[in-house]
Amino acid sequence: MSGKYNTLVPTRRPVVLTIAGSDSGGGAGIQADLKAFMALGCHGLSAIAALTAQNTRGVTAIHWPPRGFLRAQLDALFDDFPVAAVKIGMLGTVPVIETVAEVLEVRGARNVVLDPVMVASSGARLAERRALDALRSRLLPLADVLTPNLPEAEVLLARRIADPDAQAEAARALLPQVRGSVLLKGGHLPGGTLTDLFLARDGRVHTWQHPRLPIEGHGTGCTLAAAIAARLAHGDAPAQATGAGIAFLQRALAAAYRPGAGPLSVPDALAAIDRS
Repeated sequence: MSGKYNTLVPTRRPVVLTIAGSDSGGGAGIQADLKAFMALGCHGLSAIAALTAQNTRGVTAIHWPPRGFLRAQLDALFDDFPVAAVKIGMLGTVPVIETVAEVLEVRGARNVVLDPVMVASSGARLAERRALDALRSRLLPLADVLTPNLPEAEVLLARRIADPDAQAEAARALLPQVRGSVLLKGGHLPGGTLTDLFLARDGRVHTWQHPRLPIEGHGTGCTLAAAIAARLAHGDAPAQATGAGIAFLQRALAAAYRPGAGPLSVPDALAAIDRS
């Protein structure tokens, strides 16, 4: 090998960045995102915005990295890679949120998918309460696709969402707060059939229905948001990317498995690869 760097053929894979928390149990967060990126033919980057001590039984500790270190991670990545899409997950403090927003604004980040993670599958609250205003004011305006579940949307809007009509109204209320579209997931409504509702920037509505599976999923929201970001990086329009992401998650959930002693099952991204 001669010179400072080895000579390689440039990659043809889109580059996607996840900014989220690390799940030491491997089922959600950064770990779930990178698995989805690879399964969907993308090169994954990661900036770790939180370190968690967790397993399939719960979250026992959270460590937030210093603001300067998070900024260093992001600058290193944007300085070197052609970032085609960004997936944002667990950002639990005001300094973390402000740092991410500042970098995305300066770098002109596009195809930003925001999964506003505030509560873990175990029920543990992952975000400081005072970070909510920063999330609303700094990150929602940068979101090209916002992907809350119903409890997260209830927190963002300070209202209950108890039925499909309220779900549709909540999506309409969230749309002016983002620069793109809203996917409001329906998994927390009762019934055997779940409806995910997508409201596009132009007001068009798309819905996807699928049966409720008899499992307690972990990392499902992370996997879905990462899959949408990956498809956006490949050039899909937001509604098309969302539909492809939902289909990917359903295939992964059909092959979900329980890696630990707790009740949580994680999606199998490898099994979700479309080999047709």
